[in-house]
Amino acid sequence: MSAPTQLGFVSLQVSDLDVSRQFYTDVLDFQPADQSPPDACVFATQDGAIFTIRKPLVDLNATSHLGWGVSLWFAITDLNTFLQRVEGKATLVRGVQPSPFGNTAIIADPDGYWLTLQETKAA
Repeated sequence: MSAPTQLGFVSLQVSDLDVSRQFYTDVLDFQPADQSPPDACVFATQDGAIFTIRKPLVDLNATSHLGWGVSLWFAITDLNTFLQRVEGKATLVRGVQPSPFGNTAIIADPDGYWLTLQETKAA
């Protein structure tokens, strides 16, 4: 019997697709894929799960905190330089701290989703 072993797709439902697209492309420097569905923006990836933002399928105003209990981690090779570059453009939730997986920091996107940035060695 086989079992799921690798995450293949992650999608965040966002309140304003244009604002979130601008945040992920201009602030985080994600590159949109060549094609996306009309109500979404798919980002190109090197490895790992496909990451997408999309117009909501549910009432996002029905909750006081989006994504509570879910943690999204993105690998980055130079965490301090990146945090300096996005200062004032992204909300810093938690500054650089050591973890069992290397240094991490947490920023929030325009909807308040927390994104953990994990410092990794360059490939």
